[in-house]
Amino acid sequence: MFTLPLFPLSAHVLPQGRMALRIFEPRYVRMVKDACAAQTGFGICMLNANGDKTRNEHIHSVGTLVKVIDFDLLSDGLLGITVEGEKCFSIQHIDIEHDGLRLGQCTLLPAWQVQPQTDASLIRQRLVDIFEKYPEIQALYPSPSFDNPIWVIYRWLELLPVSAEQKQHFIQQSDYVKTIDFLTQLVK
Repeated sequence: MFTLPLFPLSAHVLPQGRMALRIFEPRYVRMVKDACAAQTGFGICMLNANGDKTRNEHIHSVGTLVKVIDFDLLSDGLLGITVEGEKCFSIQHIDIEHDGLRLGQCTLLPAWQVQPQTDASLIRQRLVDIFEKYPEIQALYPSPSFDNPIWVIYRWLELLPVSAEQKQHFIQQSDYVKTIDFLTQLVK
């Protein structure tokens, strides 16, 4: 088990995914500074709209350990960072620091392994189409891994406008077979 500062968001990033963030709350500025100084990263977690904030139920139990890969001072004076997902984790317990920063006691989830018998060709092609249509997404990935089915599935889970509960369900599966079936039916 390890301790990780948590950054709850309505959006989510998964392993090898990238996300641009604007950091302005003092607790999160401190979190980013500490994570960069110690080269430890932090956890991005999806918000649970139905969860009780006083009991930390407003944060879903699965998140992604991210590292800062780029930063800049934005024109409005805020800190802009780009993060990249490394590994998924499960939160066992949450503590709250003096400034409201939440620290999770976490364990790593096993990484998905490539399943050679699954066909991801349709969702792969539809993701290529999305990247071509939306240059702002394409700009985050100078070297996309369209030939890696796990990379493709993770990008779909980040982009799909489905509930956080549904994304959590898919991420917690031991493999991606059900997820690929769902995505294939969705994009047909």
